[in-house]
Amino acid sequence: MTNTKALADVNQLLRQTESSDTDTLGKHMRQLVQLRWVAVLGQLLTILVTHYGFGVTLPIQTMLSILAGLIAFNALTDLSLRFKRRVYTAELFMGLLVDMGTLTAQLFFSGGATNPFVFLYLLQVCLAAVLMAQTYTWVLLGVAALCFLWLAEAGLPIDLPQDYHLGIRSYYLEGMFICLVLNAGLLVVFINRINQTHREHDARLAELRQRAAEEEHILRMGLLASGAAHELGTPLATIAVILGDWRRMPALNADPDLDEEITEMQTQVQRCKSIVSGILMSAGETRGESSGETSVCSFFEELLIEWQSTRKVDNFEFENNFGDDVDIASDTVFKQTICNLLDNALDASPNWIGLTLSRQEDNLLIRVTDRGPGFAKEVFDRLGQPYQSTKGRPGSGLGLFLVFNVARILGGQVRARNRQEGGAEISLRLPLAAIQLKEV
Repeated sequence: MTNTKALADVNQLLRQTESSDTDTLGKHMRQLVQLRWVAVLGQLLTILVTHYGFGVTLPIQTMLSILAGLIAFNALTDLSLRFKRRVYTAELFMGLLVDMGTLTAQLFFSGGATNPFVFLYLLQVCLAAVLMAQTYTWVLLGVAALCFLWLAEAGLPIDLPQDYHLGIRSYYLEGMFICLVLNAGLLVVFINRINQTHREHDARLAELRQRAAEEEHILRMGLLASGAAHELGTPLATIAVILGDWRRMPALNADPDLDEEITEMQTQVQRCKSIVSGILMSAGETRGESSGETSVCSFFEELLIEWQSTRKVDNFEFENNFGDDVDIASDTVFKQTICNLLDNALDASPNWIGLTLSRQEDNLLIRVTDRGPGFAKEVFDRLGQPYQSTKGRPGSGLGLFLVFNVARILGGQVRARNRQEGGAEISLRLPLAAIQLKEV
């Protein structure tokens, strides 16, 4: 993984964190639209029941016209949200002002401040307190107070009998009861939804922060690896020259054991040089190099030949069930990812490793199995995080961390389990489109 790529991922995560608040405002606006539809239905039923059921004379045409305006406003708001545009706090405020204005107009024609549904102003103020900053809430509270005072002075009275002595059979008390239940019910439903949105928002932010920390960690590792690769180039070249001189010494050639050890040392030095070259290439410091074109089967055949030539494993089983071959990019990062999986399996099970290659629809599925002790519970619970290992070596535990991050960047998935027959299995699923060579 290149340093540039890691830095780009960090910047992308920061942009996602900044847009998270916008997504939350959009959810709040959609919930407000849903609540307004409930309010529309409630107003319609209240007007019709009061006018036709209770026989209370109301300017029904005017009140229904006001309600039609609210329906049109809510429909336009709902339509605009379908374009997934950015939502601003001021829009929520304006929406609540429209609701308050509509309520004031309806109350004006149905008794003014004496209407028991005047307490619905509390619903608007409570929603503002939950959804917006204090400034907006205080402004809306002031508007509600002014509306109440205006209704008290200018509201049109309605002819209701003074029947408070009838208790719950009183029209006025029944209206107050309905208003109380409606206020409380809507607040419970809406605030619970808001709390759920806030919990999802907080969980999303926590995930983004964790990913940003991981990407920053990878960036630091890439910088250190690039610097170390530069420093290691000269001593490795020197060692390779010395080993070549030793191979030509008659005294050393006469000893078969020493000759075999020198050969093994040259192999390992060559492996180190290949690793250093791969680091520099991934960091973008080898000019003129790019991902070559290969195929799935050819890629794994070449990778396994190289891997087995530099590792000592007693029994390695490779099963290729991929089917028809597919062209992909010969990418260094992808190659290192597979090597990390095999190296981890080899550390856990030096005597046997299994690798299975298969295809599931448009996905490449790679399974690496071993016959080791399996994952310990404390490691399994935090699998994919850096430095989660039971090897007891400083810096261990990065292999699977890098595998998980590469899989996530490529849109893939990593799964791990302990096998019932013993050992562990790690499955890597990658979309074939993510590893194919991009045409330029």
